[in-house]
Amino acid sequence: MALDVNRSTLYYKPKTRDDSEVIDALNTLVEKHPRNGFRKLFLRIRNAGHEWNHKKVYRVYTSLGLNIRRRSKKRLPKRIKKPLMHLTEPNKIWSMDFMADNLWNGKRYRLLNVIDEFNRELLETEVDTSLQSIRVIRVLERIIDWRGRPEAIRVDNGPEFISTQLEMWSERNNIELLFIRPGQPTENARVERFNGSFRRELLDCYVFSSLKEVRDHVEEWIYDYNHHRPHEALNDLTPIQFLERYNQAQEKSA
Repeated sequence: MALDVNRSTLYYKPKTRDDSEVIDALNTLVEKHPRNGFRKLFLRIRNAGHEWNHKKVYRVYTSLGLNIRRRSKKRLPKRIKKPLMHLTEPNKIWSMDFMADNLWNGKRYRLLNVIDEFNRELLETEVDTSLQSIRVIRVLERIIDWRGRPEAIRVDNGPEFISTQLEMWSERNNIELLFIRPGQPTENARVERFNGSFRRELLDCYVFSSLKEVRDHVEEWIYDYNHHRPHEALNDLTPIQFLERYNQAQEKSA
């Protein structure tokens, strides 16, 4: 029987695999993104320029026991206080925040407000019963199509804003997410002040029976707010008037 064995089998020495780079890459990503599964981790590895195929990465992933679901406390990275600064041009910093209210029948709905902190302009308000992170991204892309891209967006630590989808989208578009510290809404004071005006002047003044009614009134209110409502922080100009003054000054200095 020994004569039937191929000679190469007797001399075969198994190759030792050096997976140290893959292990380091996975451990680094898992440390930073503990709730990401294999697919997202593999895409992050590819985005970082590594060319390992998914079979190799998955083999190492399972050997490290990373495919075992673990219960872990949701931890927020340390948030550093970033005081509001005086802005000298549009699209430097946008702010966005959620609000909530009820229809006449008691059904709850949410609103996402996005403003440009430079001239306090309300760029868009999205209204629906559910607004998840992928919807937030669609709203931002829609605004960017006509307004241009901001350098940064100031947000709180809501689940829609700390999601992986929004994080990856902002990285791809080179937009910095400025997170306020938990329990410190004053660090997002411009949009918080706007929300107060929005509630006093619109939501508290009407009882809506449908989302269509909400959207119709919101659209009308946005136009009035941006074009006709004077703003004390803008020397009693409207957001659009303030922006037009800025554009005229830029043309003269060019």
